[in-house]
Amino acid sequence: MPGIDECLLEAMTLPGARGAAVVDWTSGLALGTVGEAPGGDHETTAAEAAELARLAAEHRAFAPADGSGWSEWETPVEDLIISNRDSYHLLRFVRTTFDSSVFLHLWLARADGNLALARIRLGELAGRLVLV
Repeated sequence: MPGIDECLLEAMTLPGARGAAVVDWTSGLALGTVGEAPGGDHETTAAEAAELARLAAEHRAFAPADGSGWSEWETPVEDLIISNRDSYHLLRFVRTTFDSSVFLHLWLARADGNLALARIRLGELAGRLVLV
């Protein structure tokens, strides 16, 4: 089971990967980073991505239609995909044994990235990630 560093290095093997981070969405702090950061600053990127993740995780508008899976400790949102003219941002929530307030952020170059593959692989990484 990979830790943060191993997980991030594996994420960077995806086609088009420019940067990756593990972020705590309650505090906005990056727990680990690798590669480039949009705007050049990993900490700023982590804080801004955490705001978006927090919005999706804390509002019932993004829950499943039947309302299942909603609890104080677990978000029903699996991932968020943001696309712009030249890149994709994929935020994948990580389920943990404590408060599940962590997500993986992968930044992909649009010309080289494969969004479907990245989503599948990030889901696999999130399932294996060990946080201590």
